[in-house]
Amino acid sequence: MSAYFIGSNIYRGSSYGRHHPLSIPRVPTVMDLCHALDWLPEAQYRTSPRAKPAALTQFHTPDYIAALLQAEAAQEVSDAVRDRHGLGTLSNPVFPEMYRRPATAVGGGLLAAELVAQGGVAHNPGGGTHHGFSDRAAGFCYLNEPVLTIRRLLALGCRRVAYVDIDAHHCDGVAAGFHGSDRVRMISIHEAGRWPFTGVLGDTGGGAAFNLPVPRGFNDSEFRLVLDQVILPAVADFRPDAIYLQCGADAVLEDPLSRLALSNNAHWDTVRALRPMAPRLIVSGGGGYNPWTVARLWTGVWAVLSDREIPDRLPDAAQEVLGALTWTRRARPGAALLTRLDDDPREGEIRDAVRDGVHVLKQRL
Repeated sequence: MSAYFIGSNIYRGSSYGRHHPLSIPRVPTVMDLCHALDWLPEAQYRTSPRAKPAALTQFHTPDYIAALLQAEAAQEVSDAVRDRHGLGTLSNPVFPEMYRRPATAVGGGLLAAELVAQGGVAHNPGGGTHHGFSDRAAGFCYLNEPVLTIRRLLALGCRRVAYVDIDAHHCDGVAAGFHGSDRVRMISIHEAGRWPFTGVLGDTGGGAAFNLPVPRGFNDSEFRLVLDQVILPAVADFRPDAIYLQCGADAVLEDPLSRLALSNNAHWDTVRALRPMAPRLIVSGGGGYNPWTVARLWTGVWAVLSDREIPDRLPDAAQEVLGALTWTRRARPGAALLTRLDDDPREGEIRDAVRDGVHVLKQRL
């Protein structure tokens, strides 16, 4: 099965601002780690194009796209645009590449859909921007790459697409984009009581969605139960032609914007389990706000997709990539985050709150 990695240098040096959670390098570090490991041969790497405005209006309104283009050009927004479209806020600030960067992420998703149209897998770590709405930015997401990519998969002939989201935050923009659809099944595992405070257990998204909010401290043992008894059965029951996995990296223990406690093994296990369930698989990035954990997790995703063996210890060149990272929020990480790609397993008790949620969702299958 063909495997493709989609990247771009637009992410290199582009930042939402010094004090924003997305001030950290993410996609560039994944690319550098993969190069250091000799995992990015020319035959598997594709440079992401930038989606054109006409492609973006397959979900977003023309007025919103015009406002986003104007905001990048002027590097400022009016109060009216801020109120109407959510641009120029603390979460979604004005910055030099505020149109070009998300449009490149969308272009990567659209390219991924084309690449896997006849079968295959693709990794677009710059994608996964699941909070964007048709006419406004939200949650660091100016454009909704998952919605646009899935719509492209449907247009290319896929009858049904399973969307699986294991980001710590609920995928409210995707939920709005496919509310009530019988062609897209959304399965979201996210932290309970966490922004955007949507995706409660009883929310079926008009009949198509499976939402499972999980408690703080959600561990690998609990995730395995959810994977085996909710995610995989819900995907299998839907019989999708394609699967889109939003593989946000913010559910791991070290992330500052959630209170979950997974290891990156949980994410890799999900990729392994989903891969044989449909002839087409696209895996995106998403959340993730610790530079070391994000880079290691998404690099490992590519290893799984491209059938490469994860070493017990990183070679010196890869360690140098991780060792060169800095972060204003915290001190230097421990040795494991600098010398290994995989985390130690983070097993624990399976709590009643998780078992009860799993039971509720199993009754719908």
